[in-house]
Amino acid sequence: MKKFLVSLSALTMAIGLTACTGSEEAKTEKKEEPKEAAAPKVDVKKELVKFYMDLGNKINAKDADLNGYVAKATKEGAKPEELPTAEDRAKASDSAASVAAELNSVQIPAELKDKKADLEAAVKDYAASYQAKADELKKDAPSLDAADEIFAQGEEKLGKVFEGEKLLPPSLGKQVN
Repeated sequence: MKKFLVSLSALTMAIGLTACTGSEEAKTEKKEEPKEAAAPKVDVKKELVKFYMDLGNKINAKDADLNGYVAKATKEGAKPEELPTAEDRAKASDSAASVAAELNSVQIPAELKDKKADLEAAVKDYAASYQAKADELKKDAPSLDAADEIFAQGEEKLGKVFEGEKLLPPSLGKQVN
């Protein structure tokens, strides 16, 4: 008889624990559903940095000849044979035009819609800078100073967007050169 009562109470406790466990799982599942249904909050800082990095990568993918030309043209104490040739200048011009076209097709991510106008203005300046370089490099004695000033304006505009989000202003010029 004692064995029967012990077995019966063990069975009752097992059923009771099973019921409690199932109830807890159901409550947990119900609590998690509203969190998943809520719209995820956008991390603007993260999206802004990602946009900046993508922008730099797009430029770097197309500006190798331009960077090579600038390196040769600005080398101190360069011998005449080390200076860029007309062919180097033509390749650099094509490279700069390619970058300008790429920048003109850049789309601002939807996550940055509140910053869209400011970011578009900065990208427009960058594109204009590269187009000015492309045009200037078609001349026999190019000067990239005006193009560099336009690029600096783009840097300033992009920096203001970053500062508005309490981030340090980036230097796209350092990333792409």
